[in-house]
Formats: sequence, C-alpha cells, structure tokens
Amino acid sequence: MRVLVIGGTLFLGRRVVERLHARGDHVLLIHRSHSEPADWLPVEHLLSDRHDLAQHRDRIRDFAPDAVIDSFALTAAGVDAVLPFLPEVPTVVLSSQDVYQAHAALLAGRCDSPVPLTEDSELRRNRYPYRGADLPEVPDDYSKRDVEDRWLARGAVVLRLPLIYGPHDRQHREDLILRRLRAGRTRIPIGAGNLLWTRGYVDDLATGVLAALDHRTADGLPVNLGETQTVPIRTWLEQILDAAGSTAELVTVPDSVLPPDLALTGAPAQHLLISVARAQDLLGWAPADPLQRVGESVRWHIENPPSDAGWTDADTAADDAALAAAG
Repeated sequence: MRVLVIGGTLFLGRRVVERLHARGDHVLLIHRSHSEPADWLPVEHLLSDRHDLAQHRDRIRDFAPDAVIDSFALTAAGVDAVLPFLPEVPTVVLSSQDVYQAHAALLAGRCDSPVPLTEDSELRRNRYPYRGADLPEVPDDYSKRDVEDRWLARGAVVLRLPLIYGPHDRQHREDLILRRLRAGRTRIPIGAGNLLWTRGYVDDLATGVLAALDHRTADGLPVNLGETQTVPIRTWLEQILDAAGSTAELVTVPDSVLPPDLALTGAPAQHLLISVARAQDLLGWAPADPLQRVGESVRWHIENPPSDAGWTDADTAADDAALAAAG
C-alpha cells in the first residue's frame, strides 16, 4: 500500500514505519525532522508541522495514499489542521487509554470505574487534564477525547494504547529499577506493589496497528490494545530484576515514604486493567508472552542506558530514608 504517516519517527510510530517498510509498503512520512533517527529507512519524507499541511496539499494529492496513520494527534486543532487535506481512505489513529476516567481516578487516589475497562467504560470527565499544568511538552489543550471524536466521525480506527515499553522508549519505563542497579543499590524500597496496569510491548502494538490498517472490521470504532495477561506492578519489577540478572531485594515500605519515582508502587484505589477482547475479535490480534517481552526490553535498555538518568545524592537519601522506615 501507499501509506501516509503523520509523525512516525518516535517509539511506536517509528516501529510501525519500520514494519510497513519491511513488508514492502510505500511510506510518506510527515514530520518536523528534529526527531528522525540517524541512518534510518529510505522512505519518503515531507518535512512540515501538521498545522502547515495546507502548503503541501499538492504533494499529498500526488502521493495518493491508500491509507493514513496519524501517530501524533494531541489536540482538536491538530486534527482539524490535517483533515481537509487528507483523502477519506482507511485510517488508523493512535490514542491513549488515558481517555478513561479510571486514569484520572488512579492519579486522584480514588476508584471511579470497575475493571476490566472496555471501550464502553466511562471516559474522562475532564477533557483537558493538563490545562494550566505548565508542562512544556504537553499542549494546554491536550485532549485525546477531542482527537477521538474527530477521527471516529471520519470512520477511522482509533487505537487506545496502554503503558508502552520496549526499545527506544524515551520514558525508559524499566529505569526505576535499572538506574538503581547501575548505582549499585542492593535494596529497593517499594510499596504494596499491587497495582494492575495493562502494558504493551512496542512490537506487539505495532502488529496491532498493521492489523487495524489491513482490516475494515473496526472502522469507526475505538479499540483497546494491550497484553492479555497483567501481573501486579511488584511482579513486573521482580521480572525486571530477573531479566537483569540481579539479586537486589524489593523491600516493602510505607506508601508515605516512597521516593517520588516509585509512587505507583503504592496501594492504589483504582486499577487500569484493560480488556482487549475487541482487538482479538475484530482484528485477530494477539500479543506475545509478556514475560518474554520484559526480557527483550530489559536487555535493550541495559545496552542503551539513558544519558540523563544518573544517580544523585538526593536519590540515595530518598531511598535510604524509605528503607529506614521499613525497620
């Protein structure tokens, strides 16, 4: 196919483009150039902000895409800026499971939604969760609900994505453990560690994106992706330790003394356990074994540690204070 991809240079979008190229699809990648991987794929590039797409309508028309993937829609204005210049062809849009009210409830320390969450679970009551938060990388009018409304009306498949991990993850999900191992820590404070939060390995999610692109059974619908087995966060951390070949001990401490980066290991009021039955039924999609994927991800991140995540005296003091509280 001829596939137009908006974004597509970072993490999941990057993996999707690599998979499209590997299977022989012709890709036109629309992005702003600053995040393009070095020595990457020989795909076509259109360097443009999505809000300037009107200037490139002729290039898009000449490319004549058979399908569209929007991998980086964050706001209503971001969608409105591209819709007039894209043909009405099969479209896949990457959204987030933070559209669910359960996500807001987890952060607020209360329970609002039964689990597992399905595509019919309650959506966020506050459409603009980061308005006024002064987060440089998050637009003030960020709203995946607004994004979904516009694309679903166009007949797109909207994929609601879980906590994503794997190679090239800029958030380095496993680093809350790995950074401590690099610092030589042998005891790591955690809370109850019973949070159930569905995760997804980047390559499995890329497979889901391609399945949505190749099937018309989910057009105009939101679809959850994620692993079909979810272990508590404590077990996930133990899996990370095992994959790293570490004998470090996880020490249970009171939630009130947890270091900030380990706050999610406390006892939650709300879980984020997701049903992916719709993806299985409509797309025939299934992820690989999560334990295998954790091992693959940990090995990659050990070989590619972040350059800006060193251990500090403040980190040592926070961990030591938490461990002292354990008695």
